[in-house]
Amino acid sequence: MSGHSKWSQIKRQKGVVDARRGQLFTKLGREISVAARQGGADPDSNFRLRLAVQKARDNNMPQDNIERAIKRATGDTEASALTEAAYEGYGPGGTAILVEVLTDNRNRTVADVRNVFSKGGGSLGESGCVAWLFESRGLIIVPVEGQQAEDVALAAIDAGADDVQVEDDAVEVYTKPETLEAVRRALEDGGLPVDSAEVSLVAKSTVPLGEKEAVQTLKLLDRLEELDDVNRVYSNADFPDSVLAAYSGQAV
Repeated sequence: MSGHSKWSQIKRQKGVVDARRGQLFTKLGREISVAARQGGADPDSNFRLRLAVQKARDNNMPQDNIERAIKRATGDTEASALTEAAYEGYGPGGTAILVEVLTDNRNRTVADVRNVFSKGGGSLGESGCVAWLFESRGLIIVPVEGQQAEDVALAAIDAGADDVQVEDDAVEVYTKPETLEAVRRALEDGGLPVDSAEVSLVAKSTVPLGEKEAVQTLKLLDRLEELDDVNRVYSNADFPDSVLAAYSGQAV
């Protein structure tokens, strides 16, 4: 499992305080609204909306919130004003970082993103400077609960996964974006719990970091994700297990 994915998984295991969860629900709601605005309000015929709704459910977002977000897609000035953008840059140790945003003011957002990069020991780059280091893939996280990780991995391959990476406590299942939903359904029908499933940008290769750069990068990624307009943050950083273990023990 890549260091960045471990970082994401640790954050889910730690949970979030109410204020951060409220911010997460706001971001998920905006993503649902934009997906519904672009492809229609029916999840059965709108793949992007279907994934956004499932992601909201994975994060325990109430159904009423989900339904309101879909309804806001038509005629809502806030949803109609939101545009998508991506910003690219470099973190400590030369790591690549890609930031996806939903914003109603790109000038404000790029200023906020640049400020976090600068204060975190990184730098904002030009469009295209790191995007080529990532590829779009379906990513499913299956926790290992009372069974062998290797058995989970074999079940994922049988379900149609392209690749798997095994850890002691979870299995990362990689698919083509268009087969993500089918593989997820096959895993769940087979009795395997799914922690999360989404189309993600996955680094083609990773950059190992020393302890100092790893800590700096973790803080930078966290601060980027805390920005209201930021939807997702991707990195090719590979963090030492010792740093991640210390990070997982910190209070949120």
